[in-house]
Amino acid sequence: MKKLLGQTALYGLTTVIIRLFPFVINPIITRTFGPTAYSPYADFYSVAGVIAVLLTHGMETTFFRFALDEKDDRKLISTAFFSVLAVTLVYLFFTLVYRQPLAIAFKTPDQVDLLAILTVTLALDAFSAMPFVMLRKNERPLKYAGIRITNGIINFLLVVFFIIILPRYPEGIFGLKYSPEFGIGYVFVANLVASSVTFLMLSQELLIARIKHFSWELWKKMIKYSWPITIAGLAGIINETFDRQFLKFLLPEEIGRHEVGVYAGVAKVVTFVILFRQAYSLGIEPFFFSNSKNKNAKEMYVKLMDIFIAINCLIVLFLSVNLNLIAKVYINNPEYYEGISILPILFFASLFIGIYLNLSIWYKLTDKTIIGAYISAIGVLITIIINFYFIPKYGYWASTWATIGSYFAMMVISYVWGQYKYPVPYNIYKNSIVILITMLASLVCYQYLKQNIWIGNLIFIFLATILIISEKLIPQKILNKLGIK
Repeated sequence: MKKLLGQTALYGLTTVIIRLFPFVINPIITRTFGPTAYSPYADFYSVAGVIAVLLTHGMETTFFRFALDEKDDRKLISTAFFSVLAVTLVYLFFTLVYRQPLAIAFKTPDQVDLLAILTVTLALDAFSAMPFVMLRKNERPLKYAGIRITNGIINFLLVVFFIIILPRYPEGIFGLKYSPEFGIGYVFVANLVASSVTFLMLSQELLIARIKHFSWELWKKMIKYSWPITIAGLAGIINETFDRQFLKFLLPEEIGRHEVGVYAGVAKVVTFVILFRQAYSLGIEPFFFSNSKNKNAKEMYVKLMDIFIAINCLIVLFLSVNLNLIAKVYINNPEYYEGISILPILFFASLFIGIYLNLSIWYKLTDKTIIGAYISAIGVLITIIINFYFIPKYGYWASTWATIGSYFAMMVISYVWGQYKYPVPYNIYKNSIVILITMLASLVCYQYLKQNIWIGNLIFIFLATILIISEKLIPQKILNKLGIK
């Protein structure tokens, strides 16, 4: 457990730092560009998530699963890497050759250059995926952190340079002149440069893979395991970001662009909740597999679920109490403020998908990854139905309710199904009470205490104290020093 906590802390710190870079970048973008100008960025990157899942096709999780039985790391990493490489090269070729028809199909005929830049960026990220997995497998979190953070720093500095500094020099800097017409395209360029540097920094890990170590037999087994994970990943991305495409295609063009921009710009605030989930997942996934055969594994899963829910509820409640202040300071553009009201719903949606990801361990441990695909498909179906029928009337509010409805359904289905196939004695009653109290307190504080933020924070402190003590989120040694037993 100590080793887990140490690695989780390091991965968590890394995740917080690298997620903070785009998080800090976002208000720079929203302050510079209104919702309509911002929408191409939100539009393209909502599709980028789907592409990224297809390019890696579940090989990261599959690698950790097969590492339990496969003794030859060279064969395992070579098979996984060349699988990703082959798919990525095919994608790269066809997307670049047919970029104009693709741009027209996606209702972005004037943004072919942005599509090309994004294509190459995603390819470089895919090439880097398995080397990053090797760093995690070999327990080299410091190098993993160093490369990830360097990527974020480069991306952030370039965005600042292109959007803030360069426009102040009409004559240009280093031969570069700011072009207002290119606008949001500079963010794409910054991402491309950062991904290129990351790829180069992983060159040593890339050399581990050799085509001679590639195994067709192993690949067939890995694909059989990974394709349901891929389907589940696609479903997750569709649920998380693809609603931007529904907004674009189901609303009149100008209204659609505005709604996409507002929705995507405001939704970035949810990063506060996502940060913990991602940090937790990075450290916990290898741990779940490596400790699955321990006799007390299920008891540990229960405790980890309790801690996960408790910390998430604390984060959500704090954000809801201070939402207007946080959102307005962060977004820093009144054109986006109309969308702030959707955030409490998205906070709890993020909580539900986090719980689902914790629950999903049962079908991964039993090699029934196809079940994850089934559950995710149900979630996608809910998302599509709600978005399709209600976006024309309610806009991004429909997307918001589709997100929480989909994630809630996936969470419930996974729990019920998992208790039948791989029963874990989760504290359902206790955790349900914690979530319901958090939802009620968040609603009251956001809706009725906007002008009395100090009362809301007193409520938060009171509830947080109870939860921290009851869940023992602070080590007893520290509590003893504070005189609390």
